[in-house]
Amino acid sequence: MKKLYTVALLFCALALLLPAFAPATQAAFAPDGTAAAAAAGASIGAVVEEFKLPDADGKKHALSALKGKNGAVLIFISVQCPVSNAYNERMEKLAEDYRARGVNVIGINSNVAETPEAIKQHAKEKGFTFKVLKDAGNKLADRLDAQVTPEAYFLDTSNKLVYRGRIDNSRNGDAISANELRDAIDATLAGKPVAKAEARAFGCSIKRAS
Repeated sequence: MKKLYTVALLFCALALLLPAFAPATQAAFAPDGTAAAAAAGASIGAVVEEFKLPDADGKKHALSALKGKNGAVLIFISVQCPVSNAYNERMEKLAEDYRARGVNVIGINSNVAETPEAIKQHAKEKGFTFKVLKDAGNKLADRLDAQVTPEAYFLDTSNKLVYRGRIDNSRNGDAISANELRDAIDATLAGKPVAKAEARAFGCSIKRAS
């Protein structure tokens, strides 16, 4: 009887331990931001599913319509953040350089206090040729776990997340020594593995609605 009791205890212990060692499954970001999708986080290799967000004029655009044939770069940006504004020229240059190579830049503004009117004026003043979409209620920011502006997400042709993080390593454009985002795009377009798939973004925190 004592042996049976001991065996039963061992089975119970194994039952508790096995889930901890079970392999994680890859999940996609669901359009409705469900808890199941959120569990996947913004992990490298996850697939970002279709979403639609409005531009400053209220016209909705789908990811599938805005991305290039070889992918898209989502960049969370801000009208007022000085760090984001320090990258305005670099973001526009990025858009220009990669548009011809089939990768389109898409700006995302998730700050609750920055109005569509302010976003439109800002984009005009800075000469952005890429679309800037309004993420009302910061739903997309929450799904991708975006925390600051600027913060970039590079998706390949199948919408798989290949790189996330900073654009480069310096707010000061004259002091750049690492271009992680460009390196990731170049490697992917060349059919090579990305050497650094994540680099911690820095900037102003996204001012969320909730």
